[in-house]
Amino acid sequence: MFVQTLLTGLAIGGIYALMAVGYSLVFSILNFSNFAYGSIIMLAAYISYFAMTKLGAPISLAVILSILGAAALCFLNERLAYSPLRKRRASSLFFMISAMGTAIFLENLVYAVVGAHFYAFPAVFTRTNLSFFGASIAVLDLFAIIFSAITIFALHMFLQKSRTGIAIRAASYDIQVCSLNGVNNGALIGLVFGLAGGLAGVSGTFLGMKYIVYPTMGWITNKAYIAAVIGGLGSLPGAVVGGILLGVLETFVSAYVSSVIRDVFSFSLLVLLLMVMPTGLFGRFLEEKV
Repeated sequence: MFVQTLLTGLAIGGIYALMAVGYSLVFSILNFSNFAYGSIIMLAAYISYFAMTKLGAPISLAVILSILGAAALCFLNERLAYSPLRKRRASSLFFMISAMGTAIFLENLVYAVVGAHFYAFPAVFTRTNLSFFGASIAVLDLFAIIFSAITIFALHMFLQKSRTGIAIRAASYDIQVCSLNGVNNGALIGLVFGLAGGLAGVSGTFLGMKYIVYPTMGWITNKAYIAAVIGGLGSLPGAVVGGILLGVLETFVSAYVSSVIRDVFSFSLLVLLLMVMPTGLFGRFLEEKV
């Protein structure tokens, strides 16, 4: 029972981690929470679903189309909703208001175009569970764990080893100084949003396959935002740890206590942690970024 619950929690935590990293990427550069990100994840789930059901695409192609579509949507989101504010040097509050407006617009756009229907992904993986240390794990959960780990590791290597990744990490400390050293801030921010959109494509697909696709599913990403805050907003390792930690703890609460109080537990954990560690597990105070 323990191993079974742990494996299920790791699968859910892996999806949370992907979404939390997307939140943290944007926060690390622009210092605001992109609340439209949940709607991008919702649209990514629709893209992969319709690619499989209407176009007959295999799951691999559906994931690629979802990644590309979500990356394009995230890039357009930045250019249309945030770039004008950034050029006018608006405060973070206006960015958050614009993000919430974008989220409401995208959600209602789906209602108008697709409707309020619920869609279930076609069966892709065999329903036969695999045995692991006396516990059984669904093939989908195992695939989610492995693919999430590979995606996060690839992003980590890109940020650590590539010149562009180094520029992104430098901009997370001081984007103005970064521009003085020859970095095109506009292009860099667009790339960051594109990367976050790619993560939204992966997590949206797995989220839709594990549960169901519907217009308000983006609000599930509140859990990912909680995970990002727990880990420390702006910290990518913190987002990964926070996502996995929240997924595992939620699963154990559902299995050993009650699934009814799972959400109560999540938000209570966030409040208690911030009372003790206001910047999260891996966050830190920076009065001046250098």
